[in-house]
Amino acid sequence: MEQKIRILLVEDERMLAEILSDTLTDRKFDITLAYDGEQALQMVRNGDFDVIVTDVMMPKIDGFTLVKRLRSEGCKAPILLLTALSATEDVVRGFEAGANDFLKKPFAIDELIVRIKALAGRTKGSIVEDEKVYTIGRYTFTPKDNLLSIAGRDTTLAARESAVLLHLCRVVGERVEASVILKELWGDDTFFNLRSLNVYISRLRHHLAADPDIEIVNIRGVGYRLKIRSVQ
Repeated sequence: MEQKIRILLVEDERMLAEILSDTLTDRKFDITLAYDGEQALQMVRNGDFDVIVTDVMMPKIDGFTLVKRLRSEGCKAPILLLTALSATEDVVRGFEAGANDFLKKPFAIDELIVRIKALAGRTKGSIVEDEKVYTIGRYTFTPKDNLLSIAGRDTTLAARESAVLLHLCRVVGERVEASVILKELWGDDTFFNLRSLNVYISRLRHHLAADPDIEIVNIRGVGYRLKIRSVQ
């Protein structure tokens, strides 16, 4: 029998929490409910979860602070933030705290399920199955381990960072449409998700900054191109 995905659902609106819990349980997920950030912290300390789904606007401990606390305590579970906030700075704040994905309210339950399944698949490894080791300028990139290395220094990328980088390095020098990345990794190419993708691109630029010959070029209105000057 296939093991159920264990989800910690953190939502202070009890009616919404119970509706989501019942719906996800009917879809064969194993749901644990927490109604505020403090309760969620204790549950994570005392149990194991495949995915944490949390609202942002909550009393006691808001979602951003909860994510930061969980990461500081060593929690590795993927975290999906549910939010009515849509400003770029809110998306950046969430990713910097350690969130893996955002879903903007209101949302369709099928979209929530797709995102949960995608995140759950990353707990045991990379979001993609690719056994190759790629050379990117002075870096080596091992997608299956989410590992980016240069001069003996290793950086473990977030699963979605790794997946975005893989799209770019498979076709070095060629453009990759943002809509293609979004539909494969996020499920749709909405403007809100595009802002999330832009945050990941910024993080990848930071990770690759040790080699000045590498540039991720933004092709306005289209997508991106990974450029390596020494080979072009």
